[in-house]
Amino acid sequence: MNETMVCAVGNVATQPVYRELASGASARFRLAVTSRYWDREKNAWTDGHTNFFTVWANRQLATNAGASLSVGDPVVVHGRLKVRTEAREAQSWTSADIDAVAIGHDLARGTSAFRRTTRPEAGAAPPPTEPNWETTAGDSAVQASQQRPEPVAVT
Repeated sequence: MNETMVCAVGNVATQPVYRELASGASARFRLAVTSRYWDREKNAWTDGHTNFFTVWANRQLATNAGASLSVGDPVVVHGRLKVRTEAREAQSWTSADIDAVAIGHDLARGTSAFRRTTRPEAGAAPPPTEPNWETTAGDSAVQASQQRPEPVAVT
C-alpha cells in the first residue's frame, strides 16, 4: 500500500528483452526521460538532463510490450518506483527501476493502432466467424484478411 507510484513519459532507449520464465513472461527495457524547458535567452525549447529507468513488465503486459515496443517509441509508463543502491568493487551504484503496471504509446506525439489480445481457453475451438453479408464473396476474403491482424511472434 505504501509504494511510490510514478508516471514517466519518455522514449524507449533499448530494444525490449522478452523472456519466458517458470513464473511467467517477463520483459525489460530502458526508458529515457528528458526534461525540456523554455530558455528565455535563446527564445526556444531546450533539453535538460536525461534520466534513465529500467522498466520491468510481467505476465501479459510483458508479452504485449515485447510485441509492441521498439527503440525510439514515445511511451507513458505507470508503475512502482524502486531505487536500489549496491556496492560493487568498492563503488556505490544507484539504479532506478519501474515495475510497470501499465505501458502505452504517447498519443501526444503520434498515432497507435490498438489490437486486443485474446487468451484461448485450453482445448476450446476458436469461435465461428460471421460472414459479411454486405459484400460480394471476393471482397469478403480481402476484407477478412485486412481486418484480422497476423499474430506477432516474439523472440
